[in-house]
Amino acid sequence: MSSTVQLRSGTDETVYRPGRWLALGVLVLAVLLVAVDATVLGLATPFLSEDLKPTGTQLLWIGDVYSFVIAGLLVSMGSLGDRIGRKKLLLTGAVAFGAVSVLNAYATTPETMILARALLGVAGATLMPSTLALIRNIFHDPRERSLAIGVWGATASAGAAVGPVVGGLLLEHFWWGSVFLINLPVMAVLVVVGVKLLPESKNPVAGPWDLVSVALSLVGMVAVVYAVKEAAGHGVSWEAGAAALIGIAGLYGFVRRQLTLSAPLLDMRLFRHRGFSGAVLADLLTILGLSGLVFFLSQFLQLVQGREPFEAGLAELPAAIGAVATGLVAGKVARRFSVRSVVAGGLAAVGLSLAVLTLLGRTTGYPLLGAALLVVGAGAGFSFTITADVILSSVPKEQAGAASAVSETAYELGAALGIAVLGSIVTGVYRDFSAPDGTPAGASSAAHESLGGAVEASAALPPAHADALVAAAQEAFVDGLRLAAGAGAVVLLVTAVAAWFLLRGQTLADTVEH
Repeated sequence: MSSTVQLRSGTDETVYRPGRWLALGVLVLAVLLVAVDATVLGLATPFLSEDLKPTGTQLLWIGDVYSFVIAGLLVSMGSLGDRIGRKKLLLTGAVAFGAVSVLNAYATTPETMILARALLGVAGATLMPSTLALIRNIFHDPRERSLAIGVWGATASAGAAVGPVVGGLLLEHFWWGSVFLINLPVMAVLVVVGVKLLPESKNPVAGPWDLVSVALSLVGMVAVVYAVKEAAGHGVSWEAGAAALIGIAGLYGFVRRQLTLSAPLLDMRLFRHRGFSGAVLADLLTILGLSGLVFFLSQFLQLVQGREPFEAGLAELPAAIGAVATGLVAGKVARRFSVRSVVAGGLAAVGLSLAVLTLLGRTTGYPLLGAALLVVGAGAGFSFTITADVILSSVPKEQAGAASAVSETAYELGAALGIAVLGSIVTGVYRDFSAPDGTPAGASSAAHESLGGAVEASAALPPAHADALVAAAQEAFVDGLRLAAGAGAVVLLVTAVAAWFLLRGQTLADTVEH
């Protein structure tokens, strides 16, 4: 463009920064890195279960400890990026993410795998808020920023598609750990190119990084999510109650401390903005309703319907295709109609699609599943793109890191709670199935731990008995999956109604910042 508008800071940096789209290309590599890692784990779970032999509880920890840790650290890491520089934090986190991926790949015990996933969460917490904050500071034209956020969201969805497909190919030819090693070349390109293309940005008056707040945030978030997970999986107990009290105390202390600090990690006044709070709440509840189901979908495709990993990856593609398509046009649609109609409509579409999945059976044909996944992706693409835009547009660019971190915290906390609550529904229903008469105690015990355990245990039984055991286990798993889909549908439809009211009057900006 031939004309430029000066930033309000008075520097010679322009609104239409040269190379901004190339810089966006680097940022979406980081998004790709995280999205691929999140999706390949689901495909690798049956192989991981066979090799490491985790219990059902350990398997859930492997699935959600990443989200626990990342949720506890996102706000702290977002504010750290505001202080030391988002580019610096992003590139450092990318190197750490790649290195810890190697530890994930070569884990030899369930405990080691849980630790590796936790460390990956520490590294991952540096990436997502940094990418969104840099987008906020690179793109000052609201329409361009909407498109950039759409590309950012579309890449996350594409990563969700690329992960299973590439992971499926790797799993058919290599061991399960290879799915983590695909992070390394992406990380290498990100770092090498990012050093040259990404501009540095930070808050010049952010103040010191308060370590007490960091600790309170981490302890509070992890303890609360752990309490929910324990209560959902094993009922209310003194352990869950103690964790809940610790978590609530930690978060209460965090909020109180932010209100007294002159340079808080998170400015609590952000939540006075109805659009900001509504968008954050919509993200949290949407992911809560989706994540538990998505975590078990790969197991359904492989262990119930007998698909190979690559085929299972292809079967999940419609969701990503829908999200990519709608994410790229979400900004235009929201300006043509309204923010609340696009977000609420997208969430309602997702909820209705999850309701359709309550019809799933062991022999359900792919057209029903594929169509439901396509609508889920399209609705989520509309909703997540617009809520991210609303969140970023609601704050000054100096606070972009903290605001992005709040957005990502809602996403990761929703994922952790979704796996804990909806995953526990699936696990609870599954563990109640009755093994066929005459099943050896050892085989029955292994079968009740997980569906993968049932398939493995059946290998040592006579064919007829093995088939009966696997069929019973599969039926129980599908029963749990249907119940989780119904619960997710209720959450999404309620969220759609809430978004309609909370986002009333909210619009996307049209004027260039200057």
